[in-house]
Amino acid sequence: MAVNTSAEAPLPVGEVSRLIGGWIDRLGAVWVEGQITQLSRRPGAGVVFLTLRDPSYDISVSVTCYRQVFDAVADVVSEGARVVVHAKPEWYAPRGQLSLRAAEMRPVGVGELLARLEQLKKSLAREGLFAAERKKPLPFLPQLVGLVCGRASAAERDVLENARHRWPAVRFEVRNVAVQGVHAVPQVVQAVKELDALEEVDVIVVARGGGSVEDLLPFSDEQLVRAVAACRTPVVSAIGHEPDNPLLDHVADLRASTPTDAAKKVVPDVGEEYERVRMLRDRARRCVEAYLDREERGLAHALARPSIQDPHRMIDARSEEVTALLDRGRRCLRHQLDRADSELSHTHARVVALSPAATLQRGYAVLQRADGHAVRDPGEVAAGEALRARVSEGEFSVRVDA
Repeated sequence: MAVNTSAEAPLPVGEVSRLIGGWIDRLGAVWVEGQITQLSRRPGAGVVFLTLRDPSYDISVSVTCYRQVFDAVADVVSEGARVVVHAKPEWYAPRGQLSLRAAEMRPVGVGELLARLEQLKKSLAREGLFAAERKKPLPFLPQLVGLVCGRASAAERDVLENARHRWPAVRFEVRNVAVQGVHAVPQVVQAVKELDALEEVDVIVVARGGGSVEDLLPFSDEQLVRAVAACRTPVVSAIGHEPDNPLLDHVADLRASTPTDAAKKVVPDVGEEYERVRMLRDRARRCVEAYLDREERGLAHALARPSIQDPHRMIDARSEEVTALLDRGRRCLRHQLDRADSELSHTHARVVALSPAATLQRGYAVLQRADGHAVRDPGEVAAGEALRARVSEGEFSVRVDA
């Protein structure tokens, strides 16, 4: 329960420590799993002191146990080993220090570790962290490669030397970290996050030269797996351990069998690329030459055509046809005009021969009454009636006698 205090009514340090101890005592005995980081076995001492650390987080707690409790597992337990401890929390009031009093200790076997990793693998797979569609493609030619590896390790040397041998201009941003032990997980996670935050880093390589199952446990840690899954930069896993793949291999965008293999997959080989460029250049040259040859043959074939060799030939032929048609048209028109002229002359002669004027020229005259009607019958006129006589050369007046 909460304690009511104020600045006017504070609790003494001893009382606070006693209350904390009371709360901790009510927790009871618990089973705790962790990794042994410090182990102190003084000769002749009846108590063994050790520190139990959480491999995924920077948290540790002191553990004490009687010698006979530790001696039961002393042959299989040492610093760095994972153990399960049945212990009761204790509060040392004079120093305000929390510790665990172990009544039983059991080592965590490899089989059990693998079973837990398999469960974690299935859980993360259900979340989709290992899905193929999440994996990002690697850049063809990275300008800056981030490398997370042990300090002065063979993995670092293999990656740097092989990558620079393949592409001398490649640059690296190296983060040296612990690759096994209790400090491995937080350091690797921090290094990955730092490199992912750098805009100029194109790809991140996490490398280690293999090891036992226990040595590779940090690379199957859930915290590291989730950190890699959250990276915007492609990540290459190069742990170099074939039989038992850590979970990092599944969440990474690309898995390399060894650090050397990672160098080969991250950067291209300058010799191979030069050869590929030469082959493509030769292929392009052959394609252009074949195209030019084909076009030259087509041009030669076109130039060999009569219309190209003598372009005026068709015009001359058409000109002759036009001239012949023009002459034919002229002849036809002349013939039509001559025939029409002949017909017109004949018609004119007939018209002239049949016209009244021709009759008048032969000495005939036409008598017309005052109203202009021609006189055809003597009975149509009366004595003394004035008439007009029309002859070939003119007309004059006449009068009817009896």
